[in-house]
Amino acid sequence: MTINVKNIPVPEVTCANCQACCCSLEVMLLTDTGVPDRHVYVDEYGKETMLRFDDGWCSALDRDTLMCSIYENRPWVCRIFEMGSYECIEEREEKM
Repeated sequence: MTINVKNIPVPEVTCANCQACCCSLEVMLLTDTGVPDRHVYVDEYGKETMLRFDDGWCSALDRDTLMCSIYENRPWVCRIFEMGSYECIEEREEKM
């Protein structure tokens, strides 16, 4: 059990209870990991980010399983965002 910033115990985040809260964050593409072009958004300045649909969720998120459909080719930022980390817990609290 983890303690959040409000000093309230929160259940451990696992693949079984993850709500993919991080999949609604803006994800800048900083390195080439092989993200398919159909999931890349390029703004008018040439900045590349993960494409998000109108609902705010990442285009690579499988809506049925809440798992990444390009996990092996996910962006570097997604690779370092650890499930159950302080940042993860903070995002979950904001979304709930």
